[in-house]
Amino acid sequence: MTVCLPRRRMLALAAGAGLSGCGFQPVYMPTASGAAGAAQRELAAIQVAIIPDRPGQLLRQALQDRLERGSSGVARRYDLKVSFWIAAEGIAVQQNDIATRLRETGNANWTLSAQDVGRTRVTSGFAKAMDAVNIFDEQYFGADLENEALQKRVAGAVADQITMQLAIFFRRRAAATG
Repeated sequence: MTVCLPRRRMLALAAGAGLSGCGFQPVYMPTASGAAGAAQRELAAIQVAIIPDRPGQLLRQALQDRLERGSSGVARRYDLKVSFWIAAEGIAVQQNDIATRLRETGNANWTLSAQDVGRTRVTSGFAKAMDAVNIFDEQYFGADLENEALQKRVAGAVADQITMQLAIFFRRRAAATG
């Protein structure tokens, strides 16, 4: 059974209206004039510091994509420093002690600081994500590509968590002050 697009929109609007009655407001909610909301403006003002190693580069790129969201040209007011590492472990170990599946866990400690003279710490947090990949014996090039894709997925999931934590922080701060 297919639902036509206008019907889906009506259902989404009805669900949103029902949730707004209980105080729910989207994190990225724009202002009444249609301009970017408080959380989106603050996220666009974050400068992501360089994160070492290839997994760190992938995380930094994912964070920049999520934080800017088309808001180029916004003056930077915050610095985001992230300590990121990936731990890998072999799972699905055969009787000859060869792992046939690799699980990688990405961990990130992050700190948001204001770009003022004292580099005031604004907030901080932790994010963690896991993913896994099958290991094949004779396809080394393919295994390298799959590991790169795995690290990119882990970095993307960690970036999603950090972005959401920051957006929630900025949304709550805007609600408390205004």
